[in-house]
Amino acid sequence: MEIVKRLLAGDRKAAARLMSLIENDASQAPRLLGALYPHTGRAHIVGVTGFPGTGKSTLVGELTKKIRAQGEKVGIVAVDPTSPFSGGALLGDRIRMQELSTDEGVFIRSMATRGSLGGLARATGDVVKVLDALGQDLIFIETVGAGQSEVEIARAAHTVVVVVAPGLGDEIQAIKAGLFEIADLFVVNKADREGAEGAVATLNYLLDMNQADGDRWRPPILKTIAIRGEGVEAVVDALKEHLGYLKESGQLELKNRERSEGEVKRIIEEALWGRLLSRLKEGEWERMMLRIADRELDPYTAAEKLLESSGDTGK
Repeated sequence: MEIVKRLLAGDRKAAARLMSLIENDASQAPRLLGALYPHTGRAHIVGVTGFPGTGKSTLVGELTKKIRAQGEKVGIVAVDPTSPFSGGALLGDRIRMQELSTDEGVFIRSMATRGSLGGLARATGDVVKVLDALGQDLIFIETVGAGQSEVEIARAAHTVVVVVAPGLGDEIQAIKAGLFEIADLFVVNKADREGAEGAVATLNYLLDMNQADGDRWRPPILKTIAIRGEGVEAVVDALKEHLGYLKESGQLELKNRERSEGEVKRIIEEALWGRLLSRLKEGEWERMMLRIADRELDPYTAAEKLLESSGDTGK
């Protein structure tokens, strides 16, 4: 457990090493994460999502600078598309956030989705735990911006920021993609472009239509020009305001409980799936899938047979 002790003492190299073990599915990772778990639960987790080209990375970088100026430590998990050749991330933190990399109060980790749905790498939640235990006060999860799958971010974060840009029709796309329902805060970035006021008006109109409960949090709509750092401070204030609302309303505890429940389910599902596959005879899975494709076997019967072969009939 030496790596855990080093991490809790603030050793960034130990944190990076543990993240690599997590991403590579090392057998010792669950045990190490279990030792870290009592030291987590303090960070404010903020998801930043939206369509490509809206300036999410620039916004996260500018938000980080403002938060650091207030003395808080920041973690950034940038979830990027997977390279079809190397399996690694196509976009890296060195390219997008170089000026932050020398700040000891900022820890940036770029992760590849590796085909995972939801715009998040499968190991994202565990990497967030490492940053939490390291002592980062606020952790950004910036997703790939792939559209409908982005709603997965709502399960991983306390606060979800949806970034749109004028001229791209993003405010309408946000509704189509399900992003509208998960937003705790809208940021109309690149607000110096034509159509920014129209984007704000459209989002306000849609919020008015969907705001049935007056006691519910109404997502603020803020304009920024992130590349110039304009409007960013108001976003930082809104993030803190939303965290305060979550605490006062009891929603923070509820979100944490729901996230824990989902995590336990995921761990059980992966363990059972791995156990099932390990008990199949060589080639049995492929043969069964071919039979289903040829309509010789239906998926329901196949699933029952697989469960029986694994020793779990559900009875």
